[in-house]
Amino acid sequence: MPTRSVSQARAASICAVVSACIAAGLAHAGEQRMDLAELSIEQLLSLEVYSASRFVQKVSDAPSSVSVVTAADIRAFGWRTLADILRSMRGLYLSNDRNYAYLGARGFLRPGDYNTRFLLLVDGSRINDAVYDQASIGTDFLVDVDLIERVEFVPGPGSSIYGANALFGIINIITKNGRDLSGAQASIEYGSQGMRKARASYGMRHDDGTEWLLSVNDFREDGADLYFPEFDTPAANGGVARRMDYDRAQNLLMKGAAGPWSISVAHSERTKGIPTAAFSQVFNDPRSRTVDTRTSVDAVYRARLAADAEVTSRIYWGRYDYMGDYVYGAPVPTVNRDGARANWWGAETRFVMTPVEGHKLVAGAEVQRDYRRRQFNFDIEPFLARLDDQRAGNRLGVYAQDEFTLRPDLLLNAGVRYDYTSSTGDSNINPRVALIHKASASTTFKAITGTAFRAPNAYELYYDLRAAGGQKANPSLKAERVRTNELSAEHYFSPDARLTASLFRNTVSDLITQTVDPADGLLVFRNLDRVKAHGAELELERAWSSGARLRSSVSWQHAVDDVTGTAL
Repeated sequence: MPTRSVSQARAASICAVVSACIAAGLAHAGEQRMDLAELSIEQLLSLEVYSASRFVQKVSDAPSSVSVVTAADIRAFGWRTLADILRSMRGLYLSNDRNYAYLGARGFLRPGDYNTRFLLLVDGSRINDAVYDQASIGTDFLVDVDLIERVEFVPGPGSSIYGANALFGIINIITKNGRDLSGAQASIEYGSQGMRKARASYGMRHDDGTEWLLSVNDFREDGADLYFPEFDTPAANGGVARRMDYDRAQNLLMKGAAGPWSISVAHSERTKGIPTAAFSQVFNDPRSRTVDTRTSVDAVYRARLAADAEVTSRIYWGRYDYMGDYVYGAPVPTVNRDGARANWWGAETRFVMTPVEGHKLVAGAEVQRDYRRRQFNFDIEPFLARLDDQRAGNRLGVYAQDEFTLRPDLLLNAGVRYDYTSSTGDSNINPRVALIHKASASTTFKAITGTAFRAPNAYELYYDLRAAGGQKANPSLKAERVRTNELSAEHYFSPDARLTASLFRNTVSDLITQTVDPADGLLVFRNLDRVKAHGAELELERAWSSGARLRSSVSWQHAVDDVTGTAL
């Protein structure tokens, strides 16, 4: 039976990304040339970022070696999914099983992990769902890539400010506003393997500051016919999966802002064919597919309390539905439906203030109520119920951080957060400290240490298909934790060329691992491993006045089981 676990993936110990692009085209050549040529690399790369500290700060001041990709980068390099964008960032690598895209970092890409060790945000609001804690980055991502203003990736532990799932990094997607469109837009795309996409958008900003945006798109790809030698028999169509690798997705985004208020509504639906006969299915059966549906509603209130203090309050609601149809049995195949329904709401209040010269404080509290975590499994015809598990849970967190200017060239950033998770009854306290030295106008050094955690999700805790010989639940799981030490340096050779280097060492304890119980042969998640990883990352970025742009990075990563010495 389907257990929704990832096939064993190998993470390369040395991964490199080298890409270059000449920003030239027909309709948009002049616009791209202006974006890349008239701005120096310092303006493009030393952007103000939000994600590292939950307030706007320069990249050089952030307590992490932040990577930023802008809308101009996305347009110039032609990236079409969030996974494409993340693949271009140093230290990250991807795997794809022709159903979902999986993200790895610093030596970790685990079987059974649906990107749960990354926290995914859209405009600062948590998007990881309430059943799998999944960060969706492929065509199942919530927002059309054409509406992304920039992507901020904050590597390393982020639980001191964001709580659970910020184990290996924070991905924050900042979307465009009405003023970025200033009218109507329409686009049509065609590509190989039957790819076509249509988008219609309208955005406007009025003289009183009110603005709004509405965008819809439809994406379809037929996919290629794929040959699998494992199924090369006459009964299995000679090992060729025909019209099985299709992908269909639709997205809706609505945003509005008036005075101190802003609201956004996002919705996505994705249907993906499964050509691989995953989980021992019948090969080349067109009924094999997954359907992912997501909805997010986010309302934010921002107000300045005084010249040196402001407050931000947020309330949000989310929904995620997953359905997988898997075909088993011969000579009369049966469709087994595996699925989940998740609903949650949350609220947060955050204060940013500078009460004393040289100190910038951020403090806040947030709560999330996962009021529906349902997992189910049944055979469609004849109907046979195999699983119907319904749960609820709460998450609570409070945090504080101080950015202390020790002297003009030296910053100390220190923060800590307390989290409580009702599913496990665990409390977690996670600090982060960063010392930032601006050796010169062109060179910055950072020393960062901190911890983070990931609470087990409802799938790992409660999914139980032991009667069907698949997977059994383990409600005694506890959170996994990571301790990170990192050194980084950033140097500008010139206003249009930047080099970034990082050295890191991670120690992960109580790592949640999917394994086979020798007593009954069933899959089960357990806190088994203690893992150590270390490595180095190097990135070079360069822009030329002609509009050409270079992004090049190389990473060396080595992760081993601390008990057996086996490489991950």
